[in-house]
Amino acid sequence: MSVVPSTPRAQHTAPGIAAATLDLSKVYGSGDTRVVALDRVSIDFREGEFTAIMGPSGCGKSTLMHCAAGLDSPSSGSVRVGTTELSTLGDRQLTRLRRDRIGFIFQAFNLLPTLTALENITLPLTIAGRRPDQRWLDRVVAMVGLSERLGHRPAQLSGGQQQRVAVARALAAQPAIIFGDEPTGNLDSRAGAEVLGFLRDSVRELGQTVVMVTHDPVAAGYADRVVFLSDGRLVDEMTAPTPDRVLDLMKSLDSRSHTC
Repeated sequence: MSVVPSTPRAQHTAPGIAAATLDLSKVYGSGDTRVVALDRVSIDFREGEFTAIMGPSGCGKSTLMHCAAGLDSPSSGSVRVGTTELSTLGDRQLTRLRRDRIGFIFQAFNLLPTLTALENITLPLTIAGRRPDQRWLDRVVAMVGLSERLGHRPAQLSGGQQQRVAVARALAAQPAIIFGDEPTGNLDSRAGAEVLGFLRDSVRELGQTVVMVTHDPVAAGYADRVVFLSDGRLVDEMTAPTPDRVLDLMKSLDSRSHTC
């Protein structure tokens, strides 16, 4: 187990691995109401790779993401971001790590309505008391096509544009890893394809690491690899996925899973 410094940002990322879980389990309730959401899941999320997490409804996809991102605590097992073991961090250190090392994109865009697009993008940096790297920020804004919308508030933007703001916000702090929980779930197919394209571009052009929970085989087709959960366990993995291959495997998992 690594020694955690006073400032999590000082930790160096393990070569090639942005985040990892080892024998990760999450149990809710006890007795007759006991539910095993995750059952000894071990997985590496490699740097510069786009990973999609899929599986039948209710089988632990979001729980895995929330534990890996430090939003929820596992019942047993370990979670690392780089070489930082999350269980060794206090609440303030964990908050700082999430703020400085992790980007988040959610289905509900989570933008502040009184702030402009630019203010929403830079909000995490403002809270942290950090000035944005202007060259990086300009690159991110250009990539997601928001240069002409920075002065607009969320109510003046379409759903797709709001999610582009959320993508830019996640990228602005140059995090070690970005987690997305159904990031295109509230978007139509065209806007969803745009957002997925931006995430794909962030991996290819910016070297970003992205982990996305999705139920959509088309969305999973943008990833470099797809990992599949069933009954809280990691049961399969696919590289160079296509929507048809993902759909076929999902149908197989659905037919085998009667308790999820």
